[in-house]
Amino acid sequence: MANAKTKRAIRHTFSDRVFLTVDFIILLLLLIIIAYPLLYIFFASFNAQVTKMGLSLIPEKWSLQGYNAIFEYKYIWSGYWNSIVYTIVGTIINLLVTICCAYPLSRKDFKGRGFVMVLCMITMYFNGGLIPTYLVVKDLGLLNSIWSIVLPGAMSTYNMIVMRTYFDTQIPAELLESAQLDGCGNINFLRSIVLPLSVPILAVVGLFYAVSHWNSYFNAMIYLTDRSQYPLQVILREILITNTLDPTETSTDIIAQQGMEERKNVMKYSLIIVASLPVLILYPFIQRYFVKGIMIGAIKG
Repeated sequence: MANAKTKRAIRHTFSDRVFLTVDFIILLLLLIIIAYPLLYIFFASFNAQVTKMGLSLIPEKWSLQGYNAIFEYKYIWSGYWNSIVYTIVGTIINLLVTICCAYPLSRKDFKGRGFVMVLCMITMYFNGGLIPTYLVVKDLGLLNSIWSIVLPGAMSTYNMIVMRTYFDTQIPAELLESAQLDGCGNINFLRSIVLPLSVPILAVVGLFYAVSHWNSYFNAMIYLTDRSQYPLQVILREILITNTLDPTETSTDIIAQQGMEERKNVMKYSLIIVASLPVLILYPFIQRYFVKGIMIGAIKG
């Protein structure tokens, strides 16, 4: 065993050791650059004096004030619930529309699939613009409802291409021929054979859609006017960027304003942690599908 390790070590030349050393240093620097902001936010969420924290990771005084303030702020809970609903409903609609578009385009016996594919790809580079889209949503009566959030972006052309490539390369044509001989129609073939064999790509595309919905705030700012329907990201934006808790509340009391300012400071980092938890929890469950699904779309697309 020791001799085998010695032989493997001897095979490394001086240039190999230099390369591995430089590679290790670069990767270590990238790890520090990526990990430090995440750790800073995590530790700052437990710091009672955020403004005095500086660049240090360890808080001078540990506290749960930020999380307590979040639990007491009613719009956090409504925003959290709205984001969950928008993400679940939107992802289901996205997957249904994407499957219904990707599967026919993966069939070589579908006449005109090249023309339809060109029409889909045009939408990747051109769109109607914000004002025409807003007018369409308004004329359809979708303003200030969940449908104004989940329907305008019901399908991503890029995700559709990735899914179409998976259907085209990973589902053998012989399966369709065998199913047709047994009297299986197109819908039953898709439901009973194609989808069960496409779990990796469905998990990857579903994750892309879910993360997009969870992080989305712009459509809510445009189409929603009822504050009780705001998703969590809009509430987070108000606290982090506009630096307000509730635009409808005004106070001329200096002490009250100082109290609100301190409350916003301790809430910022805690709210980032709370808002990131669902995505962090979701990733490990589909990690085994992620690499396989995305590599198929990247290599064979």
